[in-house]
Amino acid sequence: MSSLARTSPARRGPLTAVVGVLAAIVAASAVDSLLALLARAVADKPDDFGPLDPGSYIFLTAVGVIVGAVGWAVVRKRAKDPAALFRWLVPAVVVLSFIPDFFLFEDGGVVGVLALLVIHVAVAVVAVPVYRRVMPLTSP
Repeated sequence: MSSLARTSPARRGPLTAVVGVLAAIVAASAVDSLLALLARAVADKPDDFGPLDPGSYIFLTAVGVIVGAVGWAVVRKRAKDPAALFRWLVPAVVVLSFIPDFFLFEDGGVVGVLALLVIHVAVAVVAVPVYRRVMPLTSP
């Protein structure tokens, strides 16, 4: 294997990225479903907590994964060192995504809101490796 092959990730086409993003949506939604079911099983309030309804979290997971993929594509194309930028940007975006959930304590209780926070993290844990695979970062 040449040294060029080890330092330059292979370019992938847009179809690969689209299929990867769709796979990330499906996988993250499956994990989210398990987390929502678990939260509903142990909580006293979340039975009627809308954000833990499949239609709500699956839609928002799809939006989050797609927006994340667009952001990933923009940063990887424009940043001098995208890997270094993503090391702090991904956790910062996930933490910022928690903010709206903190306004839902009255409706969802502690367990409902904690489930939403864990769902945000789970989506990132599923999506980021997919982004890395289908939209590889270049070395500076």
